[in-house]
Amino acid sequence: MNVKLYTLGCKVNQYETEEITQALLREGFSVTTDDKQADVFVVNSCTVTAESDRKTRQLVRKLKRNFPESTVVLTGCMPQAFPEKTETLTQADVVLGNRTSTQLVPLLKAYLQTRTRQICILPHRTGEPFCGEPITKVSERTRANLKIEDGCDRFCAYCIIPTARGRVRSKPIEVIRRESEALARSGYRELVLVGINLSAYGKDSGESFADAIEAACAPEEIARVRLGSLEPDHITDDLIERMAKLPKLCGQFHISLQSGCDRTLRHMNRHYTAAEYAALCEKLRAAFPDCTLTTDMMVGFPGETETDFSESVTFAKRIGFEKIHVFPYSVRPGTRAAQFPDQIEKAEKEHRAALLLNTAEELRQGFLHRQVGKTVEVLSESRTRGGWFFGYTANYTPVRFTGGVNTAGELVHVHITGVGADCAEGELVSQ
Repeated sequence: MNVKLYTLGCKVNQYETEEITQALLREGFSVTTDDKQADVFVVNSCTVTAESDRKTRQLVRKLKRNFPESTVVLTGCMPQAFPEKTETLTQADVVLGNRTSTQLVPLLKAYLQTRTRQICILPHRTGEPFCGEPITKVSERTRANLKIEDGCDRFCAYCIIPTARGRVRSKPIEVIRRESEALARSGYRELVLVGINLSAYGKDSGESFADAIEAACAPEEIARVRLGSLEPDHITDDLIERMAKLPKLCGQFHISLQSGCDRTLRHMNRHYTAAEYAALCEKLRAAFPDCTLTTDMMVGFPGETETDFSESVTFAKRIGFEKIHVFPYSVRPGTRAAQFPDQIEKAEKEHRAALLLNTAEELRQGFLHRQVGKTVEVLSESRTRGGWFFGYTANYTPVRFTGGVNTAGELVHVHITGVGADCAEGELVSQ
């Protein structure tokens, strides 16, 4: 029986889809990328915004409409956060949340045998353990996501994720070590450590985030370890000191900012000030001289004045981020901010997003042009149209280059000669 899997959302969801794939293959199912060959569709959902929910509902309905004889499974964050809504999405034959995701195969088999709708959504509870099986293979050829943490205790005013994911839970160090070794044996050169609140790793267990990073770096075959999104107030001086001693750790830090205005940060229930964030950036750039700092920034949060917004833009320029993910605030039912007064009109939020995007693009282009003349190490990933090869440096600069025959999966040196469409361009120096 053929299964087609759809993943919506973040890298944690991508990892969990690999877990589901591994479980399905072990039980005799086959995986296909062709809708027309699929007997079963699995939709691993995201719920970070109301738009995410809309896309999930649209996809589930479309699959059932186009393939009425197929079986549709809905799992992930949306059912977990809003069980009462997803239970009424009758086009899904099997519905389960991320807490019960390990039951996907048994529930699917039960539906196939009885043709009786299966629903299994249990709320997260404080103290529940980290769950899930280590994976040994992913769909990408050179880079593998490695989930080491789940859940979040932050309760930012705009965010539904603590409801969808529960509290912080950490994968044991020894399991991380074994999984890293297995992925290394499967041929992956780079690991990306991911989690819902990654830098909160160990809060529940007393283990150190630095220990987890060191465990991932241990296999000889692993050339690089990269970190997913981080929260600024979890990055201590001791952590920076230990990370700086790991030559395999990539100098690329995506540190969630949301706003450069202290007033807005307080309303968001973020746990740092702009000055503290700036001090952290200085420490990271001192410890990792060629590192890049990237971030997320939200505009149009309820009550954000034009002065607050201008302060946030000025702060972004001051830090000089190498890349900024900009998004307008959207009302998320189930969060405190959805009830806040002084909600900002959609047109104004879009206007502010466009202004900040202009700043982000200026910073990005400045960064890319500063790479010209450098010789950098690139993990080559693919060959593109026109004979170019493509890959990333340790600090996640995208590079396309000419020269060589087949560099996929290899670390090569490239001399940067120019700038293309959101990437540096260059020529192969050595292979």
